[in-house]
Amino acid sequence: MALNPPSLNPIVAEVTARIVERSRETRSDYLSRMDAARDSGAGRAKLSCANWAHAFAGQTIADKLTAMDGSKPNIGVVTAYNDMLSAHQPFERFPDLIRKAVREVGATAQVAGGTPAMCDGVTQGRPGMELSLFSRDVIAMSTGVALTHDAFDAAMMLGVCDKIVPGLFMGALAFGHLPIVFAPAGPMPSGIPNAEKARIRAEYAQGLVDRPTLLASEIGSYHSPGTCTFYGTANSNQMMMELGGLHLPSTAFVHPETGLRDALTAAAARRTVELARTGESRMADVISEKSIVNMIVALLATGGSTNHAIHLVAMARAAGVLIDWTDMDQLSSVTPLLARVYPNGSADVNAFQAAGGVAFVARELAMAGNLHTDVVTVMGQGIEAYFQEPSLVNGELVWRDGVSESLDRDILRPASDPFQKDGGLRLVQGDLGRAVIKVSAVKPENRIVEAPAAVFETQEDALQAFKDGKLFRDVVLVLRFQGPRANGMPELHSLSPALSVIQDRGFKVAFVTDGRMSGASGKTPAAIHVSPEALAGGPLAHVRDGDIIRLDAEAGVLTTVGVSDLTARPLAVRSPANAHGASWGYGRDLFGAFRHVVTTAEEGATVCFAVPVRPGGHTDTPPHPNFVDRTVDA
Repeated sequence: MALNPPSLNPIVAEVTARIVERSRETRSDYLSRMDAARDSGAGRAKLSCANWAHAFAGQTIADKLTAMDGSKPNIGVVTAYNDMLSAHQPFERFPDLIRKAVREVGATAQVAGGTPAMCDGVTQGRPGMELSLFSRDVIAMSTGVALTHDAFDAAMMLGVCDKIVPGLFMGALAFGHLPIVFAPAGPMPSGIPNAEKARIRAEYAQGLVDRPTLLASEIGSYHSPGTCTFYGTANSNQMMMELGGLHLPSTAFVHPETGLRDALTAAAARRTVELARTGESRMADVISEKSIVNMIVALLATGGSTNHAIHLVAMARAAGVLIDWTDMDQLSSVTPLLARVYPNGSADVNAFQAAGGVAFVARELAMAGNLHTDVVTVMGQGIEAYFQEPSLVNGELVWRDGVSESLDRDILRPASDPFQKDGGLRLVQGDLGRAVIKVSAVKPENRIVEAPAAVFETQEDALQAFKDGKLFRDVVLVLRFQGPRANGMPELHSLSPALSVIQDRGFKVAFVTDGRMSGASGKTPAAIHVSPEALAGGPLAHVRDGDIIRLDAEAGVLTTVGVSDLTARPLAVRSPANAHGASWGYGRDLFGAFRHVVTTAEEGATVCFAVPVRPGGHTDTPPHPNFVDRTVDA
């Protein structure tokens, strides 16, 4: 499809220019390292005969003969396969599909390594959730270990879900001198309607239905191989990989275990070989300041996961690009909301795809001037290829232009008539710090709350207060000591049904926390990721029960009312029982070092780019402009 877009939106241009300037030093350093790696030559040419023999000792005779040629590309595959995650179970058969496809074009492929892939749906409300965010950095590191054999001319990344794709993305960028293609597995077929699932969850929270009824509902929702069908972090990942130019076009939401999915996986493998031969579209060039902005815009235009307010910062930093929540907030102010997908609507991602999907969103955003169109992708120069979608015709994979008009305007709308004129993510700030809020699912009448605080340290204590009837009033529930330094920053969705019940009873209710809520953030206003966190001396550590808190998502305000100097109060101290519980058991004792060096949420909550402090207080590189000194011992 020919592209003749209008000029770039001036706010998008302004934010991009600011990111370029802020990132000048770190981006230049990154590209210099990638250029040096590229210029050192192909890995196989640098390996000794013994090294190369080790690399292929376990391969078939045919693959050994191909490898001995010395000029045939070898593709490294990094997989997040396990068969506990429904979204990753299909990856069990992907390596064979990839090997067969690359052999047909005279190349070889090897599984270079695997990464851990934990499921937030299994660990929700459990101690294991405290390792969820940290698993992203472990995945990045394990991707680095897999590719550090330096035996590959290009790579493929197999991953879908919450922390897995960001981790693969970060690790792969350490090898950005190579072309790298991401190959997803796709969503499961639709189960029971999302509104019905939410209704039963709320009724269970009130004791109106029993556990077998709840379990039957959940099994009806999560029922087969593939990604969960609501628009949470996993499916937000896929949207961003498309608009970031790392997928083949419109491959995100094709069901697993179908002929079309197999054809797309094979096509991705062959494209990876082609890029290895030409040296084009290396990941360091695909992921730039412009493509990072495109990924943010794609997230905002579809009401995507608030987890990416954290992940995107760390992902961009892996490419030497520095972004912050102000950038996201300003981009949100001019990004039209084009999609209503649960929890921002009643439809799931399968209905979204049927209505027009990624191809429709990409073209609409580009033609509205919200996307940079002059970007490099794995398909080549420019973004036009992402206006297309695949199909099988007589067993052959063909590409055609996506629909020009939405097939269901209750799910997907054009940029000229969006659901709302701004995106689904906003920055709120004040004397309680900086936080993000997802407003796309919150009705306008619920976006401003001013009420007394009820302060808790754990989800369990807050839920007990709900069960005891103590929260049925106008209330701002404050849950602190949930940040990355405190306990790894778990998601706090166990509270969502309770908060919804309070709101449905007619009370004004809001949630404020230094923890996470993710892409399933629903209809209750929630100021999350409050930074700096309470354990690092952040303002939430000064809040007391009964303080009046104002959360105004429209004006971008998160503040106390009537408190002259919040920080003059002594810091609250985490109870010994909770401090002890956050440091041991369920694998958490292995991550003590992570909790001590992790950056703030707005810096990506990562350990991968921690700046070592030298004697005398000097650091190797200047801190990010929003750097907060973390001197309070955990």
